[in-house]
Amino acid sequence: MHYKIGTRGSLLAVTQSTLMKNELERISGETFELVLIKTQGDEVTNKPLWQLDGKDFFTKELDEALLKGEVDLVIHSYKDLGSQRPEGIKLAAVSERKFAHDILLVMEETISKLPTWEGDFVVGTSSPRRITNLTHKLSGFIPHLKAKDCPIRCETLRGNVNTRIKKLRDGEYHAITLALAGLERLSQTHKSAEELAGLLKKMNYLILPQSTFPSAASQGALAIETRDNREDGDKLLKIISQLSHEKTVEEVSRERLAFKEYGGGCHLAVGIHVKKVEDYYLHVHAGEVDGKRIEKKWLEGVTIPSPSKKKLFVGLPKGTRPGIVYDEFLEKVPEKRMLELEKKHVFVTSRYCLPSLQSSIKGRPASLWAAGTKTASILTEAGFWINGTSDSLGTQDLHELQNSQALRMMNADLRDDWLTLSHDNGKNDLGAVIGCYKRTPKKIDPAYENELREVGACFWSSYPEYQHFIKSFSFLNEALHFCGLGKTWNEFRKAGVKITPLPSMEEFYLLA
Repeated sequence: MHYKIGTRGSLLAVTQSTLMKNELERISGETFELVLIKTQGDEVTNKPLWQLDGKDFFTKELDEALLKGEVDLVIHSYKDLGSQRPEGIKLAAVSERKFAHDILLVMEETISKLPTWEGDFVVGTSSPRRITNLTHKLSGFIPHLKAKDCPIRCETLRGNVNTRIKKLRDGEYHAITLALAGLERLSQTHKSAEELAGLLKKMNYLILPQSTFPSAASQGALAIETRDNREDGDKLLKIISQLSHEKTVEEVSRERLAFKEYGGGCHLAVGIHVKKVEDYYLHVHAGEVDGKRIEKKWLEGVTIPSPSKKKLFVGLPKGTRPGIVYDEFLEKVPEKRMLELEKKHVFVTSRYCLPSLQSSIKGRPASLWAAGTKTASILTEAGFWINGTSDSLGTQDLHELQNSQALRMMNADLRDDWLTLSHDNGKNDLGAVIGCYKRTPKKIDPAYENELREVGACFWSSYPEYQHFIKSFSFLNEALHFCGLGKTWNEFRKAGVKITPLPSMEEFYLLA
């Protein structure tokens, strides 16, 4: 059999449809061809989509061709599909998604000017979701802007991916934001990769953390649709369904449900991201609805027990929240190491590694990554450009990013072993670990011990911290134990210690 695939005519749409076409031919032995279809969204590029009348700007012409039988299947970026699909169209498969993040692209020359920056920092994007979240949070991830009170200003950016990057190179914006998945697909075929590599020369990037800048619902996934009344005994459906990815379906179905509940549409100014971590689903929503700020984070699948005592312990240095007992027992002592980090990829696990990072010699790292957004903000305040974070979820996403062909156009050696800056007994699977601080137990204060005896639940920042405390305050074994979903959680489970994961420390504070 020979089948026709309907697709938009943009370079990205053709590239990703070609990748799917090749897979369909490989698994079926049948032949497929692309049929390019112009859409309203492709033809009108001088206005943001949310300013246009109507809806389904990138899909309705493809829908019509499918329903008329002019094509046998269509391939969409799933995020372009509205929450209501036309009758007679069937979702046949959702492809595996990788790199669901947004990426901020910026010229190296612009980064060099940040120490003396004045005025607005202009970011190109036309997405209401990106506009509201970037203007609200991005200055904390760009060195010097927050200290100088330089605001983020978003300006309209339309056109295909290459056109957008060209506008950045031409100086129309200081930075632009794109879907990393789109860049990655363009890097997969020779023709599109060759042009993309040229556009990304002398470019740097920031992978925007999902915990702060959640992507669009179903971003990164491709949706393949057919007619639901085909008279072929479901032959085509059975071929296409082999490309569906169960984990991706589980994640994006939850994202699209939330998208629909918020009202959906290209005007929606809320990022919605769901990540499956083993048997749990981490939900992150951020944006604005009806003038009200939305920031939600929760972990589906977790039953949170209630502590029997009112006070809570948090494994951070002393703070000011009422009812919270902080870590006054372990002193973190930085060791100012002289490091050679030039052209190396560096992963920083803690704020206490900053003195060593500042003492590095022979230029700046090839790329710099932080374990979480708090560490990232501290490094940014110190003037360092951060390429991304592990979002306090361990190193899995970082390993995936190491394999990104698009990122390797800007960091050619990204797959080389990284250096991890951590504590003196730290371990990490990204590469060699350099101890940059020590945990030193202090003399036990009886008053502090009495406070700990009133604690009913503990949030641990690391498993070694837990070990130090239990050794000196064994009664804390009777408390409930909580932590984030990353490395600490895995170490607790490996040791057989009962612990409940939470999406962040903020949810732990609600137990007070």
